[in-house]
Amino acid sequence: MTNDNLSDRISLLEDEIEHLAKLAQGCRKIILLSKFAIVLGGLMLLATVFELIKFNQLVFLGSITTILGGIVAAGSNAATWGQVSREMHAAEQLRNKLIDQLEFPA
Repeated sequence: MTNDNLSDRISLLEDEIEHLAKLAQGCRKIILLSKFAIVLGGLMLLATVFELIKFNQLVFLGSITTILGGIVAAGSNAATWGQVSREMHAAEQLRNKLIDQLEFPA
C-alpha cells in the first residue's frame, strides 16, 4: 500500500476513534446520572418508610420507579460502554499497525 492510502486509512480510523470516545463519554455521563437517580430514589424510599416525610403513594411508587429506572439505565449504558471501549481499542490497534507500515523518507 502507498503512504497516501495508509495516511487516508489512518485518518479515517482516527475519526472513528474520536467518535467512539465521544460515545463512551456519553455512556459514562449517563451511568453517573443513573447512580445519582438510584441514590435519590433510595433516599426518598427510606424517608417514606421511616416516616420522615408523610406517606404518599405517589412518592413511594416514584422512588421505587426511580431506583429501578436507574438500575436499568446504568446496566444498559455499562454494556454499551464496554462494547464501545472494545471497538475503540481494536481501531487503535489497527491504526498503530498501519502507522508501523508507513515508509518514511531516509
